[in-house]
Amino acid sequence: MKIGDIQINEYPLLLAPMEDVTEPSFRFMCKKFGADLMYSEFVASEALIRNVDNTLKKLTVLDYERPVGIQIYGHNIDSMIEATKMVTEAKPDLIDINFGCPVKKIATRGAGAGMLQDIPKMLKMTQEVVKNTHLPVTVKTRLGWDENSKIIVQLAEQLQDCGIKALTIHGRTRNQMYKGQADWTLIGEVKNNQRMKIPIIGNGDIDDPEKAKLMIQKYNIDAIMIGRATYGRPWIFKEIKHFFEYNEIMKPLTLKEKVEIAKLHLSKSLEWKTGNRGIFEMRRHFSEYFKALPNFKEYRNTLVMSLDIQQLFDTLDKIAEIYTEY
Repeated sequence: MKIGDIQINEYPLLLAPMEDVTEPSFRFMCKKFGADLMYSEFVASEALIRNVDNTLKKLTVLDYERPVGIQIYGHNIDSMIEATKMVTEAKPDLIDINFGCPVKKIATRGAGAGMLQDIPKMLKMTQEVVKNTHLPVTVKTRLGWDENSKIIVQLAEQLQDCGIKALTIHGRTRNQMYKGQADWTLIGEVKNNQRMKIPIIGNGDIDDPEKAKLMIQKYNIDAIMIGRATYGRPWIFKEIKHFFEYNEIMKPLTLKEKVEIAKLHLSKSLEWKTGNRGIFEMRRHFSEYFKALPNFKEYRNTLVMSLDIQQLFDTLDKIAEIYTEY
């Protein structure tokens, strides 16, 4: 698959951009397990042009991450133009526009999935972002605003005409948020539209290797983007690639292996985030790393409540010692 001049493996696996999740420490883990293309957290254009420190930090990309994209969002076209120029100077491999985030505080201001209620503005914004960078520009969006406005087939053509180099489609409307089941039929319709020439990337509910392979075979999409299923499971990329290559499920990781992965992840998070942020952002992952272990409440409470770094590492070691049969 090619996005502009970026050559990626056939049927690549992409790490979805997620706020407070896809920061460098988590991207490190996902790259380690085979993610082919990764994205930054959401970068708010208004905060970026005001030089807000936490937002500026999101522009950091490291060479081992490549290819990597920075995703921007906003409701003001002029701000998006300035943000595009700043992101270009940070030298990612591509810029992605977020037209898909359904969160109320973003969408109701007309940004993210809110743009699905103002298509002329969405298209104008896309044209201006493309015009103001030499980097490939991609878009991530949804099927439409609600059940009565699933406009993605026509919209995909319009976005392609704006000059984007790839399109990611989440198989839900904005009003669905993350509820219900993702509908991939319209993603397939976009892909099989003979007028579409750019790669079409499918997103939504991919949480196991069999489902990933089925979606590629059934809908003929060019790539798969994985989001929430990566929480505490960065090795999902390795599992899917193993299934693609050998048509068999990869041998499950042992608990000891998961503990070592969690410790590495925590170490990287502490390297990147200042204060207690590195601990806070690990908590959603800790709950997933050790999901379904019996009699785990005491250890879970420590992992999701403690601010003592040594206690966290000691607890992880203790989990490996106690649950030796897993």
